[in-house]
Amino acid sequence: MNNIQPIDFQDWMQRVGFFEEFFKGCIIGILASAPMGPVGILTIQRTLNKGRWEGFATGIGAAISDIIYAVITGYFMFLVVDIIENPAIALWIKIISSILFFAFGVYTFRSKPKQNVADEDSPVETKHKFTGFIISGFVFTVANPLIIFLFVALFGQFTFILAGNFITQLIGYIGIVIGALAWWFGLTWLIDKVRNKFSNKVVWWINRIIGIAVMIVSALMIVYTATGHSIPMGMH
Repeated sequence: MNNIQPIDFQDWMQRVGFFEEFFKGCIIGILASAPMGPVGILTIQRTLNKGRWEGFATGIGAAISDIIYAVITGYFMFLVVDIIENPAIALWIKIISSILFFAFGVYTFRSKPKQNVADEDSPVETKHKFTGFIISGFVFTVANPLIIFLFVALFGQFTFILAGNFITQLIGYIGIVIGALAWWFGLTWLIDKVRNKFSNKVVWWINRIIGIAVMIVSALMIVYTATGHSIPMGMH
């Protein structure tokens, strides 16, 4: 008979295999990209007005900015890795990170994305269309350094920072890029498919759904981290 084999949640979070770190990176990349801030609105507008690939190019620029901030965050957390790897401190970091993540979900749920973002073609965009879209997407995202706090919360919760394991850590960062690009690819594909039915209210609903999902996930993380309960992760 096949039985579900429970794996302790905290044990899974501490795993440092290539697949686990890559998977965590993908989740972090998606969660960092999903909220509909200025670059999200800009990406949607370009997808509707100029085409799917123009919108996706904007998302590529955002992903480049995200990985830069992710590396900066990881570097400074690595400097204090001896402290954050202490079991007692690590437990509190996870709980506090989950609370911050929950607060981020509340903020996302309550936010009202601007319906319009200035999108005038710059000389760079006119001469080198896709390169210009990537650059402008990067500029819109890099102008918001507050995303570092989101990365701190995500890195702390997912035990993302590794000491003395450069290759696995690098794979994790690659996962962040893949996750971010997957989000922008999927979003522009969806917007392109429903362009005739799209309205500003859709953006509002996207933010609400993302906010609810983040709050649910972070609440579960708080409970499982604090209690050490097990989560069914595999089958025998």
